[in-house]
Amino acid sequence: MSTPTIDLIHKHGSVRAYKNDPVPEAVIEQIVGAAQRTSTSSNMQTYSVIVTTDQDKKDRISEICNGQKHIAQAPVFLLWCADFSRLQRICDHQGYELESDGMENFMVGVVDAAIAMQTAGLAAESLGYGLCFIGALRNDPRSIREIFSLPELVYPVCGMTLGLAESIPMIRPRLPLDVIMHWDFYDLDDLEGLLEYDQEMIKTGIYEGRQVGKEDQDPGKYGWMEHSDRRVSKPSRPHLRDTILESGFIIK
Repeated sequence: MSTPTIDLIHKHGSVRAYKNDPVPEAVIEQIVGAAQRTSTSSNMQTYSVIVTTDQDKKDRISEICNGQKHIAQAPVFLLWCADFSRLQRICDHQGYELESDGMENFMVGVVDAAIAMQTAGLAAESLGYGLCFIGALRNDPRSIREIFSLPELVYPVCGMTLGLAESIPMIRPRLPLDVIMHWDFYDLDDLEGLLEYDQEMIKTGIYEGRQVGKEDQDPGKYGWMEHSDRRVSKPSRPHLRDTILESGFIIK
């Protein structure tokens, strides 16, 4: 069984080349407004999004994100943040003390932001726009916070480029459903499915010129398993805990 929404979801691909056409402000508001209707923990809505079309800001973000050109090229950049600053102001007004020294509140904000930005992405695609989520801004959260003047208790989770796609993006294969979905218990017997998926990804040619570390392996053998293993077998952004603490979240 299929529906227009399910069909749209299956057509998703990250867009890394955009037309110069601006995105009308009313469309951006419609997209973010749709994201507001998504699920949020206890209706606290512990996220915020900052929208920019400023070229200087986009250029600076592109530099932080390893020179990803589509960040500077995209007409719009949206910064999705975990936000307890708003609740801090509410607590001050109501005479309560905000509890910011536990992992739970930070996690609530991150999950709220993630759910909202995914809904925004789906809304954008339904209107004919393309997008790409930008996790590399966490290379330097301090600079991102400075660029957008983020106050205490607001932390940048992920970025999103937005605009009309220059061309139809590649739709990457996904892991077999029976590797992701388990019934009643977590099944560890998934190697066969992983190997099949690895070969499927190799055939796409997506890793050519994108090997992590030295390009010391035949591209015909370098697949999703090798690429992913190399990524997770080395430290990644070890500064994040310090920058989270600096933003006012005290993670115990």
